[in-house]
Amino acid sequence: MTFEFEQNREYLFQQYNHIPCMSNIEYQQFILDLFRFQHKYNPIYGEFCTNIGFFDVNNVTPDTIPYLPISAFKHHEVKTGLYDAEKIFTSSGTTSAQPSCHHVRDIRHYLSNTEKIWNIHFNQVESYCFLALLPGYLERTGSSLISMAEYFITKSKYPESGFYLREYDRLYASLLHCKTNNIPTVLIGVSHALIDFGESHPMHFNDLIIIETGGMKGTRKEITKAALHSIITQHFGTTNVYSEYGMTELLSQAYTFQNTKFRPNPYLNLTIKQLNDPLTDEKLSKPGIICIGDLANIDSCAFIQTEDMGIKYADGSFEISGRIDAAEWRGCNLLLQELGIH
Repeated sequence: MTFEFEQNREYLFQQYNHIPCMSNIEYQQFILDLFRFQHKYNPIYGEFCTNIGFFDVNNVTPDTIPYLPISAFKHHEVKTGLYDAEKIFTSSGTTSAQPSCHHVRDIRHYLSNTEKIWNIHFNQVESYCFLALLPGYLERTGSSLISMAEYFITKSKYPESGFYLREYDRLYASLLHCKTNNIPTVLIGVSHALIDFGESHPMHFNDLIIIETGGMKGTRKEITKAALHSIITQHFGTTNVYSEYGMTELLSQAYTFQNTKFRPNPYLNLTIKQLNDPLTDEKLSKPGIICIGDLANIDSCAFIQTEDMGIKYADGSFEISGRIDAAEWRGCNLLLQELGIH
């Protein structure tokens, strides 16, 4: 790419590293600078903006920035600039479905970002023993969640940290060891595996932190977050149950607090768009399409319209209420067909 591109990219990364210290004005300016950079150097995003009639990049506010439909990651290499990806994250999905691919230019940037976000919500990564129960994710390549869990395990000061596939007896023994020795412990698990393990190996570990993610993946009937947390609490004897919100197309995550509400963090902005008009903001506390501003996605696309429904509250917290069904998606997204991503 050009010298100008490299200069702009370096400047954005320098600014990104100072996000926690930014004033609100500086923060909003960074978002605008990132938008203009990606509009200029990301051909997929630039074409999308043109197709929806968004031309005036100099007369834009953070509230009017367009969000690229997440399905673009299934059909295009969504890159800002030209580069060979150091890592390609892929979605799981079914064998018949086209997976999403996120071309990650610098894996260290992703891992550093996951640690920054974790440290905002919990204690320092190295202070925990991390046990990972992630079947499905562990059995395929390209999982961003596995990369994050592996990094946290490596950073941990506790040698007990590690992955468990379906080795329930060994996992149970490790949890009892951590409990007996008062080791601060985090169990990261896909939802259906946590239930399976809890049913066969119930225990009472009051200080255990559980991070559930990933849903039922077709192995069980989907249930609400509140019901899931209640089941996990009963099986493990802990009220420290949290959800993680992340996806292949994002380099940032969010974690819950106060039951099923996700906490905002400075690297992941969320807005809700109207179901029948995906370019217009929905009112607070009303359900709509979740759109993510992932400020770590400097090398791909930071502004993504998901296929999730959600509600945002006045304090910035949000809840996930489910996926947009096929009929709703056809009704609200006809305007996106011009890009050839549906």
